[in-house]
Amino acid sequence: MKPRFTVYASAEAVEDAFYSALRDGNLSALMDIWADDDEVLCIHPGGRRDEGLSAVRESWAEILRGGGMSIRPTQRRSFVGAALAVHHVIEAIEIRDGNTRQIIYCQATNVFIKDPMGWRMISHHASPPGEPETQAGAAPPGGLLH
Repeated sequence: MKPRFTVYASAEAVEDAFYSALRDGNLSALMDIWADDDEVLCIHPGGRRDEGLSAVRESWAEILRGGGMSIRPTQRRSFVGAALAVHHVIEAIEIRDGNTRQIIYCQATNVFIKDPMGWRMISHHASPPGEPETQAGAAPPGGLLH
């Protein structure tokens, strides 16, 4: 197991660190929240299934090449057990193009496990919303947002 510098006391703390690292464009901080396990998974909206830490790191590095993302989780629904937590969130992603500002909404499921080093993320799966009435916006068809 690789050494960790941050011990997360809750799945919520991991999730907060995840979205903070995305906003800051900090790949190192982003990867610190992931479990040290080759079975971790990440699926971006409209993207492929990235399995294992190397593939997950590579996909986030590609996404964060342009810097941080203006993203915030909303409408968190949680299931938390002794060693497993599942969060369903709506991600509000701000896209700026010159003077134009648009908010894109994605549905995401974040899964966390608790090990001797605290809580860690094992899966992030985001997709455009399936039900337009659940949010005031929709993601562009076929667009990879994150």
